[in-house]
Amino acid sequence: MYGNYLDDAAKIVAEKRDENLKFEHARLTADEKDDLLKKFHPDRIASQFTELKIGPNKGEKAPLELAEMLEAKPRIEPEHIDLSHIDYETDVLVIGGGGAGTSAAIMASEAGANVLLVTKLRVGDANTMMAEGGIQAADKPNDSPAQHYLDAFGGGHFDGKPELVYTLVNKAPSVIKWLNGLGVEFDKEADGTMVTTHGGGTSRKRMHACKDYSGAEIMRTLRDEVLNRPDKITVVDFTAAIEIIKDDKGNACGAVLMNVETNEIRIAKAKVVIIATGGAGRMHYQGFPTSNHYGATADGLVIAYRAGAKLLYQDSLQYHPTGAAYPTQILGKLVTEKVRSLGAKLINKDGEVYIHPLETRDVNASGIIREVKEGRGVHNEVQDAVWLDTPMIEMIHGEGTILKSIPAMYKMFIKYGIDIRKEPILVYPTLHYQNGGIEIDKTCHTNIRNLLVAGEASGGVHGTNRLMGNSLLDVVVFGREAGIEAGKLFKDVQPASKLSLDHVKSFEDERKKAGISTDTVSPKVLPRYTHGNKEFEKAVPGATK
Repeated sequence: MYGNYLDDAAKIVAEKRDENLKFEHARLTADEKDDLLKKFHPDRIASQFTELKIGPNKGEKAPLELAEMLEAKPRIEPEHIDLSHIDYETDVLVIGGGGAGTSAAIMASEAGANVLLVTKLRVGDANTMMAEGGIQAADKPNDSPAQHYLDAFGGGHFDGKPELVYTLVNKAPSVIKWLNGLGVEFDKEADGTMVTTHGGGTSRKRMHACKDYSGAEIMRTLRDEVLNRPDKITVVDFTAAIEIIKDDKGNACGAVLMNVETNEIRIAKAKVVIIATGGAGRMHYQGFPTSNHYGATADGLVIAYRAGAKLLYQDSLQYHPTGAAYPTQILGKLVTEKVRSLGAKLINKDGEVYIHPLETRDVNASGIIREVKEGRGVHNEVQDAVWLDTPMIEMIHGEGTILKSIPAMYKMFIKYGIDIRKEPILVYPTLHYQNGGIEIDKTCHTNIRNLLVAGEASGGVHGTNRLMGNSLLDVVVFGREAGIEAGKLFKDVQPASKLSLDHVKSFEDERKKAGISTDTVSPKVLPRYTHGNKEFEKAVPGATK
């Protein structure tokens, strides 16, 4: 048990469990959802956003923390960078070693390209590795890509770019087949049929999973595939891209790289550049904890923006409704949506089921924030929260279900003496996903020639809210598409005769004209969790007290 005053709070949930198990909360109407989002979703808090003063999205709003990075000083002074000294020359430069970057590298190499993959941590140190619940694909007889399209497009508030959503859902079945062929160990019935489940906002059971290690299993397989191709894919770890390099025609043709351990600068020249740098959770927007990996600091958005690439929905973030809220050691860690798809319900301090557990993520996150703000949350010294009644799972499906279906969740909590088979857990929204990003078309092109983007760094695939299971799908679908496109492009692109960072100088001039004065430099590269540092103060409760 919790061993403190929370034991009494948990007893209220236990006393009402039989009653709540039978109770089915009605789905909210469209108007009810809109009202809940308007009042409680973090994206709707006007004071947490500012108008961009410079760049391709000048005049549009962005989160305060992102705007600071987009308008900050570059890490380098172009006149001090020797672009004549080339450290790496390749056909395709992939920036980022997560699911999108590795998928892109694999497909570009299959087209005959020599690929350089640079990643600021190690290959696989990415949000892909941390995804748990599953990957969507409409590949069952009672489903179709058209139905998947309606769910994804509607779940994103009809803000997604139709051609991107179309590509996402129509490529999904073939992506599952591709991953299965590479060796991903999906959950299957004895006869080999894929096991599929519901996710929030899905009208069919189309979630394919590997227990609750789905992202880790997919990332393991993609990483191994990359490392098994040393003749075509060169991997450079612990190296961040800090500026895009252009040629004299304004086309992308490489990147300025920085070793994150030594700060040494290296120059990479390429015919095609793919940004696959992932998300931004370590920016800790609005002080929220995050489920993201250590390197998720929006680097790709910053370097693309400085190069002139346009962003889309940069003001839209996803706060996963169920981040761990107790104990401190796992604050913000993801509690996969699969827990709710198996039957666990969200319960307030009074033991009431106050919302359907599989509303879309933005709706459920807003619902939890409402319960806490209106005094129906469970008070504790880490983060006021609501209960997620995990013992319901085995009441529905039988003893052993939790260890069979969500072993990672069991292990995460049992370390701290909380047995999720017998006790409910405390949850509160955690900063989880960057809905917006660099604007792309269906073949991953940006408005900068020869600059492609794939995965969480892109914007438009999910509109302004993402459904569970569409992120792992996104990184593989569009990672592959970027790799395929780069594999075509590099054959017709002549190596740049002149490398330039003039766009960085122009950006600096624009900053000065706009009166922006700051010592902050970007991209951030890595967060710093030390006393007196903003990331520390945001991520660690009571740090400023």
